[in-house]
Amino acid sequence: MIQTIESGIPGFDQLTVSELAEGGIPEKSTTLIYGPPKTGKSIFCNQFAYQGLLKLEPCLYVTTDQGLKQVQSNMMGFNWLIQSYIQNQTIYIIDGISQLSGAKFDDTNNIKLSSVGNPADMMVKVGIGTRSVYKKSNHFISILDSLNTLFAFNQEQMVIRILKAYLRRIREAGGTGLIAYTEGVTDSDTENELKSLFDNTIRLDGEYIRVESNFEDIEEVKSYESTYIITDKGIVVNGK
Repeated sequence: MIQTIESGIPGFDQLTVSELAEGGIPEKSTTLIYGPPKTGKSIFCNQFAYQGLLKLEPCLYVTTDQGLKQVQSNMMGFNWLIQSYIQNQTIYIIDGISQLSGAKFDDTNNIKLSSVGNPADMMVKVGIGTRSVYKKSNHFISILDSLNTLFAFNQEQMVIRILKAYLRRIREAGGTGLIAYTEGVTDSDTENELKSLFDNTIRLDGEYIRVESNFEDIEEVKSYESTYIITDKGIVVNGK
């Protein structure tokens, strides 16, 4: 059986149960969460990250669309309170956008400032962050939300190269990575190349969630689909 991690999303784990895997997000895999704007991609990432934090799973969180304070505020809206995990350093955050907005705060042991316009610096800090969370546990969660701003500030092929390096580091360290992306930010050829880099994809369109898992060791692709809604407690999948 493929080992999985509880998603924390009601109905999702039941939807993805099969003869190959327990329900949830496959452990030590990478997943692209994509779809049109405003369909719950960031909510899915944050809900999964918070479920891991509740179980004291270390989390490497890279935010490029919103600054740390906005991420905290958004999560607080669902009653996902992460301040205590920041304080005890269970979560390691790389903030790639706050510098551009002029926000000022100092780096700490587990909060690092970078810039979406300097992906080389971001990757250096991802490497440091990966080692930091790996020391706490040889399995951890990593969130990158999202690729959109990276594509806005850099050439597409540079972003693809950076993403490949990021995914390789997460896999080598035994992490489970979720990366968000909005459809239409790049052309169709780049989007197809993007999807091919991941073990799994999850598409949210505002009504339906479609999951595809590529179990390479078994050479089989599994697909699951259901409706979902966004509530004041996060995403709820309606099941099989």
